[in-house]
This record gives sequence, structure tokens and C-alpha cells, in this order.
Amino acid sequence: MTTENNNKDIPELEDLVEMTVNIDQELIKDCSDSGARTDEAKTIYMTSRRIAHDLIVKGEKETPEERVTQRCVISTGDPSVADIMSYTNNPVEAGVEAIKNGAPIFVDINMVKAGITKKGHNCEVLCVLDEDQNAEVAKKYGITRTAAGFLLARDRLEGSIVAIGNAPSAALAVCRMIEHGIKPALIVGTPVGFVNAAESKEEVRKMDVPSITCIGTRGGTPMAVACVNEIVAIAKERDE
Repeated sequence: MTTENNNKDIPELEDLVEMTVNIDQELIKDCSDSGARTDEAKTIYMTSRRIAHDLIVKGEKETPEERVTQRCVISTGDPSVADIMSYTNNPVEAGVEAIKNGAPIFVDINMVKAGITKKGHNCEVLCVLDEDQNAEVAKKYGITRTAAGFLLARDRLEGSIVAIGNAPSAALAVCRMIEHGIKPALIVGTPVGFVNAAESKEEVRKMDVPSITCIGTRGGTPMAVACVNEIVAIAKERDE
């Protein structure tokens, strides 16, 4: 089928490219984030970072937790996110150590997997939906696919990083496994919504496992990804 657009001249790529910010060489020089690969990306990232730093950091030197919080604020565009972040059992240090050890990272949905940086670490990132691709276990027990996926991965969760950005049922399943003696190195739990989101994160905070969570119904994939990526960045910097 011929469309009207087929009869129009397509502009050259060079005619469409336009910088959205003023390039700042000082910011580019200071940027160590592996996800920002171009001058424009580095300028945008570092400008956002400086704004978040001024909003979050209370002392002369930022703490690792404040670094993670900054990234969550940037990922949501919401400074009030800083007020709901919760860090239990020294989670950033636990996460850095797990990253350095090449621990697998298990996530609840593919959006979280897609968002986690591929650079700066040697960890395999695994989405638990792949554990139960035909939903056979989920259907057998009448549970969510994400919960079934984590249960099926139970023999590999010890010492791993668990990142949950969507499914409260997955967080609750992980808590049940912890109660039975399976201990991940770190849980990043930011499931979002009105059904068990707040409650599941409260359960995570009760576990004797390092965790990063947010209080209440807010959360989501961007926050889970932000937490993991900032921990990767910290681990990479310490190795340099």
C-alpha cells in the first residue's frame, strides 16, 4: 500500500539532529556513569545528578545510601521519593560485595532486566518469568508467574541479588523462602500498587537480609533499576 509519506522527500539525518542541552566539558569530564556514552548524555546525567545531590546530601560528603537515593529521585523525577527510601542491614555494602563476586541478579520482570546496565559488572541478569515460560507451575498452584518463577529459582537464590520492581507477590514469595533458610545477598524491593505493595515491602524489611525498599504503595521498575545500577557504579569505582 502506498502512503502519502512515500511521495515526500525524507530529510537528511543531519538536518534533524539537534542537541537538547548546552554541552559542558566539565560535566563530561566528571561523568563516570557507564550508561552515559555521548557528550550530550553525560551532560544530561551529570546536570541531573548535581540537582539531586543538592536536594539529598546533608553532609559534606555523600553516603552510599544517599547516592542510591539520588538515582531513585532522578529516575522518578520526584524529590519526595527520598522520604520513603529505606535501607536495612547495610544493603549497599552487601550489594557492592555481591557485584564484585559476580553474583547472579534475579529480577521479576523483563523491564527490570532491560534497565540494568550491561557494563561494569560480570553478573548474569536473569528474569524469573523464564523459569516458568508456559505458566505451568503458576497455573498448578494458582499463583502469579513472578512468584512461581522465584520459587523455581530457589536453588540459585542463595547469595544472589534479587531486584523486584513490579510484583508484590514475588517479594512475598522471596520472604517465604528466606524464612525457610534461603538468603540472598541483597533484596531490592520496590513493587508498586495498591494490592500488597506496601505490605510486601514491610515484610522484606523484617527479614534478616540486607534490603533496599521504599515505604508505601509507590515504587516501580525505574526505582529498582536505579538501585541496582548505582550499586554497580559504586562497585566499579572501588575497583578502579
